[in-house]
Amino acid sequence: MSADTQERIISWHGNPSVPRFTPPPGAVDAHCHVFGPMAQFPFSAQSKYLPEDAGADMLFALRDRLGFSRNVIVQASCHGTDNSATLDAIAKSDGKARGVAVVDPAISDAELDRLHAGGIRGVRFNFLKRLVDNAPKDKFLDIARRVEALGWHVVVYFEADILEELRPFLDAIPTLIVIDHMGRPDVAQGPDGVDMRALRALLDSRDDIWMKVTCPDRLDAKGPPWDDFVAAVAPLIAGYCDRVLWGTDWPHPNMQDAIADDGALVDMVPRIAPTLELQRKLLIDNPISLYWPEAPPQWWSKAAPRSSC
Repeated sequence: MSADTQERIISWHGNPSVPRFTPPPGAVDAHCHVFGPMAQFPFSAQSKYLPEDAGADMLFALRDRLGFSRNVIVQASCHGTDNSATLDAIAKSDGKARGVAVVDPAISDAELDRLHAGGIRGVRFNFLKRLVDNAPKDKFLDIARRVEALGWHVVVYFEADILEELRPFLDAIPTLIVIDHMGRPDVAQGPDGVDMRALRALLDSRDDIWMKVTCPDRLDAKGPPWDDFVAAVAPLIAGYCDRVLWGTDWPHPNMQDAIADDGALVDMVPRIAPTLELQRKLLIDNPISLYWPEAPPQWWSKAAPRSSC
């Protein structure tokens, strides 16, 4: 079905609430996306979904409504390896956004340098079969070795049932790794379930593996108020507080049948990170150190220095 005839989908809330929780000044939404606009940035012919436009202006308006200061924009699979929409949004952010790219294995060093100059600080490898047709581990490892020289990290997206299969691949990645959405564990199993134990074993194997503690709307089948997510994830944040990131996942790709209120997602933060110190690490210290390492510490926090969990 062509883009001209395929029905375009909306997966985001049209009027999200203003959260009751006020993010601390300098807080970063460290996982979000932009879609199009299609007339300017066409979607990939290999895309498994065709969204309505959700561009930079909409993202930054949401950022301000929710009380955040900065964004990390992750290349959406609907745009394939053409990072133009992500780069455009970063360029329009007045320095308040950085990005994670998806790249073709044959990308040139000059193009990697161009992406870096445009604000890209990581590369994403997607292993979800419903979103991508091919995930060549050997070529991904070659990319990981090349971006290490740029100081980038690698974001890996997979589902919990293939974690053991991916362990040799993850072990071979030479740079810092961020696990998208914690590897989509079954949060109904609780904090000591099989999936969480496997994730903890991965985190314990290397001290440079981080995770995004995101997407209760995707991971908690019971729906709001997402109590299973809180029970499973809060101990994880407490135990690995220096290696966690948080984001809205706006505009929530492929979630058109269960559209979440972004204000309600923000109100999850004090439930999974109940202390001011954990909130600062989750929303400010960790994402700033990864995406704006050049920023002086006093820029984002006057609080006490980082401490171990």
